[in-house]
Amino acid sequence: MHRHGYQGRKFHRERDQRTALIKGLADSLIVHSSIQTTLPKAKELVPYVEKLITKAKKGDLAARRQLIADLQTVESAHRLMDEIAPKLKGRNSGHLRIEKEGFRRGDHAELARVSFVDDIKAAETPASEAKQPRKQQHEASEQEAEDAPKLSQPSKSAPKVTSNLQAPKRTGRRGDR
Repeated sequence: MHRHGYQGRKFHRERDQRTALIKGLADSLIVHSSIQTTLPKAKELVPYVEKLITKAKKGDLAARRQLIADLQTVESAHRLMDEIAPKLKGRNSGHLRIEKEGFRRGDHAELARVSFVDDIKAAETPASEAKQPRKQQHEASEQEAEDAPKLSQPSKSAPKVTSNLQAPKRTGRRGDR
């Protein structure tokens, strides 16, 4: 069978799964500024994100709504429009680059890194500052607990209240389930 007239790669997925895959990759690229994926996925991702960047450069409300529809999260659409697109005003196209990075160990798939040509990481987003590692959050909550004034604590001699309810016993007959 011939492949004349067919465009794009299928990745052994249905259409909705392919669009979700590309949207997810585009979202990750915008959030992290650089991602590693297989070479065919990278080659499909670059034109998709280039078109999104062109929409984001317009800067109007209609373009913002189109970006929200074409990306998975609203935050990534706002980041593309407000932070990334103004930094890319000097170019008309060619905002992304694909660098080959060897082969994956498990299935020998060719890997590639997709990243922006210009440096995007000038300022961190407030959302990423709010997301601190769990260990730091735990330490901060412990520190707050130590600093808080000690209120009256229940005495250790108070009896513990226990529940007398028990689960019904299973007899093995179908009616008891």
